[in-house]
Amino acid sequence: MVSYEEIYVTLIQRDKFMKILAFAGSLREGSLNHQLAEIIASKLKNLDVEVDLAKFRDFQMPLFDGDLETATGIPDGTKKMADRISASDGVVIVSPEYNHGVPGPLKNSIDWLSRIRPYPTAGKVCFLASAAPSFVGGARGLIAIRPTLSLMGMWLSGESFSLAQANKEMVDGKILNDELNQMLNGMLERFARVTASISVK
Repeated sequence: MVSYEEIYVTLIQRDKFMKILAFAGSLREGSLNHQLAEIIASKLKNLDVEVDLAKFRDFQMPLFDGDLETATGIPDGTKKMADRISASDGVVIVSPEYNHGVPGPLKNSIDWLSRIRPYPTAGKVCFLASAAPSFVGGARGLIAIRPTLSLMGMWLSGESFSLAQANKEMVDGKILNDELNQMLNGMLERFARVTASISVK
């Protein structure tokens, strides 16, 4: 089994450093999910990964409308998202759960992305996470988003991280519960290792 250290050396030898796009699927200022995205970005940087931490507002786009697409083409916000996904080796999506499902704005962005060929998501490794004040932590929304991302060619990590009672568990950019913090560290190390192994091929 190839170690993370061996993969990292291979990346250096090829003058290629791994880059991950991370964003929360929430438009709200002060979003718990964006706070978790910031924590994940910091942890990935500690693994010597370059992180492109975006705000979902960077990708403004209208509701998907086939007539609009015919008239004006793919929205600029969708192109911007596609370009940043294409420039990355992997993607971290930290998504809220709305009514046991995927938030409308996030699903809308994915629907617009699906109109681009080839899919910008194809071949990208994706790690999913969520944060919520509830005891479930947004996990049901992550289950709902998996089929669509898989259809669009993403390699979805078998692990995902859902932070329950996130309004109490995150303080000053840190997760207070040490067991959960270590669990997330392990998940991100494995995600980085798999992403690096694919990106060096």
